[in-house]
Amino acid sequence: MAKSDIEIAREATLKPIGDIAQKLEIPADGLKPFGHDKGKLTQEFIDSIQDRPDGKLILVTAISPTPAGEGKTTTTVGLGDGLNRIGKKAVMCLREPSLGPCFGMKGGAAGGGYAQVVPMEDINLHFTGDFHAIGTAHNLLSALVDNHIQWENQAGLDPRRVTWKRVMDMNDRMLRDITIGLGGPGNGTPRQSGFDITVASEIMAIFCLATDLEDLERRIGNIVVGYTRDLKPVHARDVHAPGAMTVLLKDAFMPNLVQTLENNPAFIHGGPFANIAHGCNSVIATRTALKLADYVVTEAGFGADLGAEKFFDIKCRKAGLSPDAVVLVATARALKMHGGVAKDQLGSEDIDAIRKGCENLGRHIRNLKQFGVPITVAINRFSADTDGELAAIREFCAEFGVKAFDATHWADGSAGTAELAEHVAAVADSGQAQFHTLYDDDMPLWNKARHIARSLYGADDIIADKKVRDQFARFEADGYGHFPVCMAKTQYSFSTDPALIGAPSGHEVPIREVRLSAGAEFIVAVCGDIMTMPGLPRVPSADNIRLNEQGQVEGLF
Repeated sequence: MAKSDIEIAREATLKPIGDIAQKLEIPADGLKPFGHDKGKLTQEFIDSIQDRPDGKLILVTAISPTPAGEGKTTTTVGLGDGLNRIGKKAVMCLREPSLGPCFGMKGGAAGGGYAQVVPMEDINLHFTGDFHAIGTAHNLLSALVDNHIQWENQAGLDPRRVTWKRVMDMNDRMLRDITIGLGGPGNGTPRQSGFDITVASEIMAIFCLATDLEDLERRIGNIVVGYTRDLKPVHARDVHAPGAMTVLLKDAFMPNLVQTLENNPAFIHGGPFANIAHGCNSVIATRTALKLADYVVTEAGFGADLGAEKFFDIKCRKAGLSPDAVVLVATARALKMHGGVAKDQLGSEDIDAIRKGCENLGRHIRNLKQFGVPITVAINRFSADTDGELAAIREFCAEFGVKAFDATHWADGSAGTAELAEHVAAVADSGQAQFHTLYDDDMPLWNKARHIARSLYGADDIIADKKVRDQFARFEADGYGHFPVCMAKTQYSFSTDPALIGAPSGHEVPIREVRLSAGAEFIVAVCGDIMTMPGLPRVPSADNIRLNEQGQVEGLF
């Protein structure tokens, strides 16, 4: 019987984090150890390396996710290990997992098999406390907003027009819509509010897009927390929040250094979801990694229609990054599901279903080509996959002029990605990339959302009621028209219907709500039934997570 991810991680021989730092020539005073196997890079060290040239930036993304699994994070780790195996100086940049999905449906997000980042339990649970700091900073602002209303309310904030909710890092549908301030004048002003999950917080987005602490504080000050009676915006700076919030975030803002099972360096920092947020690790971690390594392998959440688009149109646009290569992850199992095969029937060879399911892969390839970055497909191979199925995928990719490589990193570690790594390194070094964003800053906000839906989702149009359309117009009138649009949409389909798998086209994308993230500097378009506070599934992963007789964690995967 194959070992579980947590069993493999527990058997790993971890090196002291100082030894991992030495691989990147990080001096002892540039690293703040967090125990024996984790550490944070100091701002002083980061400042000292800014005159160094940048390495090559490689994005790992994936086809639309299915219950069969794609293995995007696992492939990111496997490719990073593979690059180091062939003699390249490479580092990985990943997002931190959220506790909500760990105890909900996913169970963890630190890679898998022999392509993991470790210590796996720490990374999937409290790690270095970054998410707690982000949630606390967010809720400090919530408390300051209500306190401001309770006393003189010098900003004239209308309690009926407060837009700033609260957050927690757990899936809890009961908190989506709540009434607060009950119990009389001493408890505040009653009003309707709610919770989002921490990874959907604008503080998380700001944390991941800020370039330094000064920029972090500036962006926090720009947050719009609500409006006056005559609809003038009230900012976080108007309730004197940025200073204290930045203090809460100062240690969390230092990038986290950990290692893979093969003792290669990895930065894990920040963690916005890609279906309801912008889905990329922190800018400061990515930019720092580019100064320390010749190749940086990073991931963007969920399918390329979400994570990759936001990586290009939000993160790269805002941070001035220019990616050199893209790796698109697919599995035969997932493609068979997109081709109509039920999950319990995936063990049998079905080349026809593979070919039908490749419509999803093809849509993602065509989408990625619009950004001008060369593409390689990584087929994350499972033991039950047949040579015929994998050959069908390679043949399909060849029709687009794209090479596809089998990757067996889950079972074989870096040995299973050596050929993929050789090719991706050559592509990144070739200068082929002619990166550009999907749309220009000066395109109207409504047109940006429609352009994404038409160009990437295969939609005919976007639709919204008059209230939402008017909100788009108001944001433009208030000076936010140059912001990119972050589409909050189901990850399971190009449409807003999770059941429409494959590559649907001709549909409409309904925009239910539009939110301003003035500090993060983007507009969030909430599409269809997507929720910014998830709920737990019928059988949550928490049911199987426990401590065994030896006091070890079991059930994380």
